[in-house]
Amino acid sequence: MLHPETQPFVDHADRLPDPYRPEAGVLADRLERLSTGPDWPAVVAMATPWAQAVRENPPPFWAMERLLKEYPISSAEGMALMRLAEALLRVPDTETAIALTADQLGRADFADSGDAVLARLSSTAIGWSKRWLPADGEGGGLIARLGARTVVAATLRAVQLLGRQFVLGQSIEEALRLAQSARAAQPNRCHSFDMLGEGARTEADAQRYLASYTHAIEAIAAGADPMADPARNDGLSIKLSALCPRYEHAQRERVLQTLVPRVWTLCERAAAARLNLTIDAEEVERLELSLDVFEALVARVAQQCPSWGGLGLALQAYQTRAVELIDEVAAIARRHGVRLMCRLVKGAYWDAEIKRAQELGLAGYPVFTRKHRTDVSYLACAQALIDAGDAIYPQFATHNATTIAAIVQMARHAGAAFELQRLHGMGEGIYREVLRDPSVRCRVYAPVGAHRDLLAYLVRRLLENGANVSFVHQLADERVGLDELLASPIARCRAEEGAPALPLPGALYGAARPNSAGLDLAVATDRARLLTAWAATTVPAVAEAVAADAPAAVRRAQQAFATWHRVPVAQRAACLRRAADAMQQRLPALCALLVKEARKTWGDAIAEVREAVDFLRYYADEAERVQAPVELPGPTGESNTLRLTGRGAWVCISPWNFPLAIFTGQVAAALATGNTVLAKPAEQTPAIARVAVDLLHAAGVPADALQLLHGPGETVGAALVAEPGVAGVVFTGSTPVAKAIQRALAAKDGPIVPLIAETGGINAMLVDSTALPEQVADAVVQSAFRSAGQRCSALRLLCVHEAVADTVIAMVRGAAAELVVGDPADVATDLGPLIDAEAFAGVSSAAQALRARGRALLPERDGLPPDALAPQMVEVASIAEATQEIFGPVLQVVRWSGDPAAVIEQINALGFGLTLGLQTRIDSRALALAAQARVGNVYVNRNIIGAVVGVQPFGGEGLSGTGPKAGGPNYLVRFCAEQTLTINTTAAGGNVALFIG
Repeated sequence: MLHPETQPFVDHADRLPDPYRPEAGVLADRLERLSTGPDWPAVVAMATPWAQAVRENPPPFWAMERLLKEYPISSAEGMALMRLAEALLRVPDTETAIALTADQLGRADFADSGDAVLARLSSTAIGWSKRWLPADGEGGGLIARLGARTVVAATLRAVQLLGRQFVLGQSIEEALRLAQSARAAQPNRCHSFDMLGEGARTEADAQRYLASYTHAIEAIAAGADPMADPARNDGLSIKLSALCPRYEHAQRERVLQTLVPRVWTLCERAAAARLNLTIDAEEVERLELSLDVFEALVARVAQQCPSWGGLGLALQAYQTRAVELIDEVAAIARRHGVRLMCRLVKGAYWDAEIKRAQELGLAGYPVFTRKHRTDVSYLACAQALIDAGDAIYPQFATHNATTIAAIVQMARHAGAAFELQRLHGMGEGIYREVLRDPSVRCRVYAPVGAHRDLLAYLVRRLLENGANVSFVHQLADERVGLDELLASPIARCRAEEGAPALPLPGALYGAARPNSAGLDLAVATDRARLLTAWAATTVPAVAEAVAADAPAAVRRAQQAFATWHRVPVAQRAACLRRAADAMQQRLPALCALLVKEARKTWGDAIAEVREAVDFLRYYADEAERVQAPVELPGPTGESNTLRLTGRGAWVCISPWNFPLAIFTGQVAAALATGNTVLAKPAEQTPAIARVAVDLLHAAGVPADALQLLHGPGETVGAALVAEPGVAGVVFTGSTPVAKAIQRALAAKDGPIVPLIAETGGINAMLVDSTALPEQVADAVVQSAFRSAGQRCSALRLLCVHEAVADTVIAMVRGAAAELVVGDPADVATDLGPLIDAEAFAGVSSAAQALRARGRALLPERDGLPPDALAPQMVEVASIAEATQEIFGPVLQVVRWSGDPAAVIEQINALGFGLTLGLQTRIDSRALALAAQARVGNVYVNRNIIGAVVGVQPFGGEGLSGTGPKAGGPNYLVRFCAEQTLTINTTAAGGNVALFIG
């Protein structure tokens, strides 16, 4: 039960519109809101002298405008600088620093760039680096290595100088001293300090950030006026994700119980000192949760410090719900009788929001897909903030001269108080001109922290402002005329139709096939659909077959083959597409069945149904492609045609860990190519297989062309494999069972029967010292522990460079400790139980033996549900010790040093070859190691699970399978027999074609 003070007062999800509604309609609404203003000729008249002054008297070289002019992000030089800034400062060992610097600078061509001292220093250092560093990152002797170390040090200094321009101070005390000097020069300026760092992965991270925020408030308060309006004092910006390692909607109750009290301690201190405390905006999926937390805080403010007026929330104009969000924040202020602050920003996670919508197969995008539409949204939001009156003190964060001019015009017309905001190190030229008007106030958002903590922030700023459509970029480019630079985004939007600039997620694959549609668990209506289906779902009983049923079933399949393989491939493909559509329509019900029968979590269940739908559509398309006759070149007087046809009756044996996706994929591949199927599902999950078969039958597949035989593998499965009439076997499961099938097929008389086997692996991830620890922790936790480790692609062996091992291992341990083990039907659960008691006993025994011989990194947990196992991490001495695949949430960890190629050789020596992860910022190293690795799927700087049909064809080699890859362009060929038809066209005379024309 939640504490009463943390209970939200309204359901914010019901008060906001669908985040994925059509963009065109949203844009039309925003344009309508701006139908009476601003007066754009007046805007241009105000902004023109500002822009002219900046071009005539540009800011210092290191200001963002000049930096992007000298090193555009679209250039090799700009990309190298960004990559070095992102990674070099955190690399602790010289060898890796040399390799990283050589790798990045080797693809750039730095030349003299401006005449400022810092410009010459940076380009000289970078130029020396490129000339002196070894091409492959390895030294060729003492002199070469000493030279490389010297140049890396110079490059490091140049990157530090870059960082200094965008971090006000490395401590809050230093930042306050510099801010005081700046304020003396510009009295109408104040600051909002941001303590650098990304979201917490561990509870220790959260406590460290809380201490940092607390210390910062105390330091700021020491110099603040306790009687002033918070709008006149400096303030602090905080990230809720930094204060809670599980700041996500699935953990809502936990967030409200733990996060609200933490943030309230900061609010109390800020209120006592009359400071502005702003909660930064984060990803769209956290919006409703942020409002729940925010209103809980506002309620306490209303009770304990109603006159404070300094609590603020950042709002992102690129969200298609931004105007409605402002209305809701204003309603919160009025409900509780307080004034709030709102910082309006464009938004800094645009690419991540686009990718998430595409990956989840959502109906649309939660953000505008064109920059000028975001500009229009920003103006509409600005008007909404101004119209909110006393409920909101608006703060406008922008570096766009026309936006600034429009805001000044709108606010003065309404007689509204407001402030402008800019980022430290950016927009200096424009604001130098704007702030000549003493009535305009500006707050500088000022990052504070060590330069190594700047990395993610800096990259977001570079990408955000380095795009060629950004105002900052175009202001520095004198080839862009002022008429174009200051053109009205409103007029531009009115002249277009408003369709998305990107294909919708459903059209991600173009005309080839629709992307499967998913659900967003962060959206209340989507969760409701799943819970409704859960309540209505029962697991049906499925009749069991026995070994004696195999001969008759094979005979029926052979007889059906005579008819089915003659059905034109287009008609067979149409059956699969109808089944895909039916499966898509039943997604909630299928998810509920997966949760109940296969113990899947909701997120895994949604992904699996989508994968099954993708298999059906992809193999339908592929069958039409590969079975189209191919005319081959040859001598005159004959035709040569290559044709692929079905082989006969295939046995498809699928596992319980993907009882719908892999089952459907195997069956669909065989059926699409004209084969008939004897489908043997896993003993634990026959009901979901029965539903899939029924859908295919309803879609037009004859009953005898697809037969379901549920029963034990050692009896029913073995009998099917042994039948002489079987034309092929496709199997996914363990390596020992695959070998047993191989032996059984080899022992039969008659034709040589093909076997497609996809088995498991001791999948490894190599982490070098350039990798970002937070990114590594996310990838490791997802790869090793999602689905309770019951994936053939799951991470089993983490290999971490010794220079960063302590940091990375501690972060992974802390993140794993935050995972929830429980009932898979609970949306808060991360790990459900293992598939059954037998699996639990086997994995638990293996984990205990591993803990006995290694160093356990995670404690055991008590009070878990039956058959549930908490994440296990054990440090071992060497890669060679990892000889057994433990099919559960069990991760082995090893430290490495020296040559990473030697690590890959040790991984290759294990004999498995399914998936491999590489975490490195050295591009050439990633490519070289991927080429060296004998594995089927290599993933760089991401997790190693979740291969997407047609995007990441999946399958391994060695002990991990035979290939070809499922979900890839070569898979269906293995199900086919090939026939070449040669016709002598001169048999009845000459080649008439030679005599024509």
